[in-house]
Amino acid sequence: MTRPTVSLGVGPDGKEIRVDKIGLGLMLMTWRTTPIPDEQCFAAIKAGIDALDDGVKLFINGGEFYGYNLATTNLEMIQRFFDKYPEYADRTFLSVKGGLKLDQLQPDGSPANLERSVSNIIDKLGKNKRLDLFQPARVDTKVPVKEAIGTLSDLTKKLGFDHIGMSECKASSLETGNSVHHITAVEIEVSPWSYEDETKRVIEAARKAGTAVIAYSPLGGGFLTGQIKSHADLPEDDFRRRLPRYQEENMKHNMAIVDGLSAIAKRKGITPAQLCIAWVSSLGDHVIPLPGSSLDTRTLENIAAGDVVLTKEEQEEIEKVLEVNAVKGARYGTAAQAYLWG
Repeated sequence: MTRPTVSLGVGPDGKEIRVDKIGLGLMLMTWRTTPIPDEQCFAAIKAGIDALDDGVKLFINGGEFYGYNLATTNLEMIQRFFDKYPEYADRTFLSVKGGLKLDQLQPDGSPANLERSVSNIIDKLGKNKRLDLFQPARVDTKVPVKEAIGTLSDLTKKLGFDHIGMSECKASSLETGNSVHHITAVEIEVSPWSYEDETKRVIEAARKAGTAVIAYSPLGGGFLTGQIKSHADLPEDDFRRRLPRYQEENMKHNMAIVDGLSAIAKRKGITPAQLCIAWVSSLGDHVIPLPGSSLDTRTLENIAAGDVVLTKEEQEEIEKVLEVNAVKGARYGTAAQAYLWG
């Protein structure tokens, strides 16, 4: 059986870009006090690429600010990977989030900052890997969407990147962005415990526009795998410790979702992670789950979920679990919540 893929339009060579249905998020390789060793990160990335058919690219996602104290260590790690393995450059589609003020986690969609951000990313990536897609990490409510996307449209020509994305935007903002320049991909959080009404609206608006949905955190930040049982299981420097859903009382309540999904996965002979990824993937032919991984074995486990087909009965059973066990706790703290669905 041929693995499903998604078309992202054409590249600078005029050829169609086809990416695998499962992507790879690179954030947690570096957004920690002690980054993971290069060798381990590189093995995880290579495993995903090598698992794909010829001509199919792996969608990978990094961030300008994915480093301790918002440092650019994620970009530097990506540069080192492609410096060591330049032959993998054409086998990946690289999306990078930026557009924030680098000294703080606040969106800045001004023309000056967007140009600074794109230029910095291109410079950090070096000569061996092209920036395929740039996306502002959040919508700056002080700058009209039409103006921000118009600026990026001009920058594709001025700075030499090919695709524009959006992130954590609502459906109407995506539609507005697409009226200015085609939005190749929109990144939103989608998982069995993050499937809001606006999530559904964005997925539908993206389908109509021919925009891919990059579904980040399909495993609920790892919670839905069943490997995190309590707040104490998280490392001291783990950012999830600060999130409402990971507070002890909420975790106890939300464990019912994990138990229900794990039971379905066990009967199907797959892991809970694969079940969650397959469920997110089933939400549309244009939906690309983006699990993060820094282990080659975990990357392969996640990629294998692209071959999982859920029956109608299994989907109904998953929906029943989610209906009976409403998730408790917000996705982010108060300050970060304000930047969702921009």
